[in-house]
Parts: sequence; structure tokens; C-alpha cells
Amino acid sequence: MGVRTPGGGRAQAAQRRDPETGEGFRPLLPAGTQLSGRRGVVSAPLRGGGRTGPQAWVLPGTWKMPVPWFFLSLALGRNPAVLSLERVVGPQDTARCSPGLSCHLWDGDVLCLPGSLVSAPGPVLVPTRLQTELVLRCYKETDCDLCVRVAVHLAVHGYWEEAEDEEKFGIAEDPAIEEPRNASLQAHVVLSFQAYPTARCVLLEVQVPAALVQPGQSVGSVVFDCFGAALGAEVRIWSYTLPRYQKELNLTQQLPALTWLNVSADGDDVRLVLDVPEEQRFGLFLYWNQVPGPAKPWWHRNLTGPQTITLNHTDLVPCLCIQVWRLEPDSVRTSVCPFREDPRAHRNLWRAARLQLLPPRAWRLDVPCSVPAEATLCWQAPDGGPCQPLVPPLPRENVTVNKALEFPLLKGHPNICVQVSTWEKQELQECLWADSLGPLKDDVLLVETRGPQDNGSLCALEPSGCTPLLSRASTRAARLGGPLLQDVQSGQCLQLWDDDLGALWACPMEKYIHRRWALVWLACLLLAAVLFLLLLLKKNHVKAAARSRAALLLYSADDAGFERLVGALASALFQMPLRVAVDLWSRRELSAQGPLAWFHAQRRQTLQEGGVVVLLFSPGAVALCREWLQDATSAPGAHGPHDAFAASLSCLLPDFLQGRAPGRYVGAYFDRLLSPDAVPALFRSVPVFSLPSQLPDFLGTLQGPAAPHPWRLAERAEQVSRALQPALDSCFRAPGTGRGMGPEAENRT
Repeated sequence: MGVRTPGGGRAQAAQRRDPETGEGFRPLLPAGTQLSGRRGVVSAPLRGGGRTGPQAWVLPGTWKMPVPWFFLSLALGRNPAVLSLERVVGPQDTARCSPGLSCHLWDGDVLCLPGSLVSAPGPVLVPTRLQTELVLRCYKETDCDLCVRVAVHLAVHGYWEEAEDEEKFGIAEDPAIEEPRNASLQAHVVLSFQAYPTARCVLLEVQVPAALVQPGQSVGSVVFDCFGAALGAEVRIWSYTLPRYQKELNLTQQLPALTWLNVSADGDDVRLVLDVPEEQRFGLFLYWNQVPGPAKPWWHRNLTGPQTITLNHTDLVPCLCIQVWRLEPDSVRTSVCPFREDPRAHRNLWRAARLQLLPPRAWRLDVPCSVPAEATLCWQAPDGGPCQPLVPPLPRENVTVNKALEFPLLKGHPNICVQVSTWEKQELQECLWADSLGPLKDDVLLVETRGPQDNGSLCALEPSGCTPLLSRASTRAARLGGPLLQDVQSGQCLQLWDDDLGALWACPMEKYIHRRWALVWLACLLLAAVLFLLLLLKKNHVKAAARSRAALLLYSADDAGFERLVGALASALFQMPLRVAVDLWSRRELSAQGPLAWFHAQRRQTLQEGGVVVLLFSPGAVALCREWLQDATSAPGAHGPHDAFAASLSCLLPDFLQGRAPGRYVGAYFDRLLSPDAVPALFRSVPVFSLPSQLPDFLGTLQGPAAPHPWRLAERAEQVSRALQPALDSCFRAPGTGRGMGPEAENRT
């Protein structure tokens, strides 16, 4: 087996000797160093990690992401501690081995299929360690790409199974068996490489002579040149043998980033700073890298460096990439995708995602980037509870974005929704049929499960779970289990899905709801109508009592000052409000009808309306009452044409003498005009109030059942008192006329 060696330049930096094989191999990058010179530059060290999980079932690809000499030269560092990269000349991949081994690189890439683990029949070669080194693959003097060199260290694993038995039982070795033990070992070693969006697998055939076959011992290494990669890319490498005798060996590393591109936040904006030399003309292309599928262009400009581009943070998505190239013929383009792990970009991605219904029974997830997601159908009840997944019986499906997907349903229903979830959380939910089939319905979803002997069972999907029909559960579906079963059998339910394992039925519930709740609704409506009527009647009664209760004021016109006092009291009572009747305001009717007729009409109307007659006692009124009590035959006309009080005494006295006065009459007098004892005893059978000292009680009696709260009465009493005060002061300043004013008037009788 021949060994191919690469042609190219020698390594310019010191090499390290492998402790197992003694072979010289330079590390990928020492921590904190930079690469510079004419051969390119890298501004940050690689970080290795032990991530697991080979990319099985990945088809090989020959795509490469070159880093042209133009951009390598842009990244020249100013740190004096620099390290030149070795050059590998030519586009062909090559392999070479440690001394004593022979190796061969198979032409073309192979499928990345690790297969399952198998037991080793004896000593076999297995990979034990991976090493990487960053080199330049050059096609011309100034046309080089970054490339990752991989070294696989091999060791002998396992023993001959018969060796222990021969030693234990003393069996002589068979020369025929001894021959394969002394033969060389051969292994097919697979190297799997991934650097988004590239995936490659190569096959190395390695042969170890018998002299080096020592179980458990290292035999050397095989070096592969090389896997193309881009600056800033994350590379993942796996190694295993065919057939596979142990778990895959894996290595994950981050390639250095380009120093000419800097992404920084500026408030709600994102700044892309391209540190390109002045006068250098280059093209800038922003696009959405949709894998699988072609890139979707977004923004393109031809610029002269350096430049600063400002993007709104709402424009960021994980697949937003930046492509730069020199404005020269046949120039190679370099692409970077700096927002792949940006949380803002992922939030914007799902904000822009839309679920779209496609006739007749298809749907599509429209989203700018390809994302791993799962779709689940769920049943959304109209009560606003959580959407209940239909898994099982319907399976979860992986979503291919921007591609039509078929619903596994016979018919659509407004309550069936689509949930799209990532491995972290639910991202999107939409009821796609709500626009075409109307709002959510109060239907119950029945899940039919079919057994192997054509026997099935039905349960109703409810928030508590799937409730079997005809069960004793206290749910709505269990109470209506029998009628729902008849609806399914009679074809009144809509079949949404059907296969050998079961079916889904949507059964309307309107008729059961209407039948059960019709009387309840009718009773509630009647009760509401009765309550409304009672409230209306009470409101009207209170309003009528508060605003329309009548009060007839009777007084003796002792002089003009007292008449002004009575007028002030009547006006204040009218503002409470009360419907006040007083002869001062009815002079025309009083002259036309006469005092006696006017009083009879007003008294009858006031008492019929539930009002009250107010007797205002003054010295003149007390004198008239005593005259009537001493001589009931006095003529009413002797006291003037407008003296309603004198005319009314003939009607008032029978009510007091026969006990009909309480509740219909109220007495009152003014503090400074009359003493309490001056009121005749006959009239004390009704409440008699002193004004203005007892105004709150007086007003409460006038308003009756509609009297307001005591604090409100006190406010109104204060208002009436202020209204009476000027008239009271004027009354006492005026000289006495007529029958006189003051307590001394009592002695005249």
C-alpha cells in the first residue's frame, strides 16, 4: 500500500512530538496567539470540546466555504507573537501514515453511516485520539483557503479468543491457527467532518504489519489533508471504523473569527462595522440562508471600505448572513452568519412566523429561516381553556418550513388548531379553520379506539382527560353518554379522522344545552323582570315621596313681618323639595273661591296625596284658637277676606276632637315669638316643633318615609335656618302692629 505525501511548504513553527508515536505534529493553535504574514491570519485561538453524537445518515457534500487571500490579508494582526500557517499545494485530498504503517485514501466521499456496534473477533485497529491543525490549501501563490488537517491515532484493541483456553487447558497451538495471529491488521477508518453547512465523510484504509500488533498498544497515526472550513465556523469531527467496534471518537472546535467584521449593539439598532482598507471596493450582500433551498436575497450594495451598516434589531433572524467579495472578475465570496445564536434573532423569527391554511386540507408554516420544530393538532374548546393535543391517536410530525403539509383529516373543523413547538417550548398556535368555518363551536370531540377483534370504545375529550361514555363520572359528556352514542350511530356527528386504529367524531351539543337550560333561562328572565319591576316601583315611590309630598301651611296673618317669615319658610321647604301650598302664593284663587272653599280643596288634595297640614302657631293664631274653643259660633268672615287660618278652624277642630289628627297634622312655632306652653293643649296631640331649634326633626316629619340620612337632614336644616334668619331678624326689629308680637300678646286674652 503506497503512502501519499502532500507537496507544499514546510512548517515555519516548532513542532511537538507525539508522546505515543514520536511523530511531529503541530497543534491547531496555541492559546492567545495570532496567525499572520503573507500566508494569512487568524485572530483568536480555537476552542476544543468533547461533544457527542455523530451525524449519521448525512449525505456527503463537496461544498466548500473558501477564505480568499483578500480577507486573510484583512485580518493581519499587529501582535509580534505570530505563527505562520503551513501551505498544502493542490486541490486533492491526501493521506500519510506514521513510519511502519501503510495507508490509502479512497477516492471521493462516502456515506456517513456508522452502523451498530459489533464484537471484535480478535485484535482490531481502533481510533484512540484526534488532533487537528489549521493549514492553508493554496491553488496559486495568493489564492489560498483555510483548511483543517486531522490526525487519527490508532491502537490495537482486543485479543485472540482461543489464547486463554490454550493456556488454561494446556492445548498445543495449531499451526493453522497461529498463521492469522502473525498476520498484519487492516482497518477502514472513517473521518466525518461537519462545519455548517458542509458535511463530508472520507474513508482511510490503514494496514499495520504483524510486528507492530501488540494488544493495547498504540501503533501510530494517519494524517488527512484536509477539510475546507471558513473563519469563525464551528467544526465537528467524528472517527470510527467499519465495522464499528467501539463508540465514535468525536471532537468539536471553533475556528477563529474574521477581525474585519464587528457586530455591536447601539440601542435598538445593530451596527455592522466592516474594517476594509480605504479605496478597496467590495460587494456586500445580506441574505437569508434557507437550508435546504436557495438563499433568499434581502439587501445588496457595492461599497468602498471602510463602512458601517446599521440594522434595526427587528430585522435580525438566525439565518441572516453577510457575504463580502472584491469587485473583481472571478473573485471568491466569503459568507458569515453572526446572528445564529442571538436571542433577539430567535424571538424575531417566531414573531414573523405564520401558519397558513391551504385548500383543501393542507397547511404551511411560513418563516424566514429553517428551524427544527414539531407540529401537533389540538382541540380548542370555546371556554378559553388550553388546547388539548390529539396525540395519540394522531402522531407528532416534524415540520418542514415553507412547504405544504397535509392534514391527516377527512374534514376540517373550527375547533381544530395547529401547535408548533421547538424542543424548548410551544412557539405558535393557530386555529386555521376559524376564518372559513366560523367561530369555535360548543362541540364535544369523541375519540374512538378500535381493538384487534373489531371491538371499540368511545371517550369524550375533556379538560380532565378522555372520559369514557356511559361512565359514572360527573362530567357533561358522561351525563350525556347515551344520547351522544346514539348521535354517533345515527350519523349526527361529523367524522374528522378514521383509520384502522380509531376515529375522531365532533358531536354538536346545542340541542342538549338548549333543552336543559331553556327553563332555567326562562326562570332567570322572569326573576330578572320581577326584580326590575320592583326596583322601578320602589324608585318611583321614593322619588315621588321625596319630590311630591304635599305640605299645606296654615298661619294667622298677624302682621306683614310675620307674613314675610312664613314666605321665607315656604320657599325653603319648596327647595327641599316639597310641594308647598300657602295662601300667600294663591291670593287670586283665595279671592275667587273664598278662604273656606280654598282651604277645603287644598286640605282634601294634600291628605289624599299622603301629605301633611302644618299649623304655624303665633300669638294671633293662639288667640283665634282660644276664641273658637270658647265660642264655636264665631263667624269666620269677621277676620278678613284672606284669613285662611280663621276660616279653617271650623274644619280642623273636629279632626282633633275625634282623634283623626295624628299623622295628618303637624304643629310648629318660632322660638322667639311663642313659648311652648302657649300652644293650646288640644293641638298637642300631634308633634309640635320649635323653629329653628328643632328644624331637623321638623323636616324629617314632613318628608316622612323618604326622609334622608340624619346627616343629610342636618345639612338641609342648616340651609333652612340660614334662609329664615334674615326674616326672623326683620320680624323682631319691626314695631308690633295689629294683635301684637311677642309673649305679652298672650295676656290680652
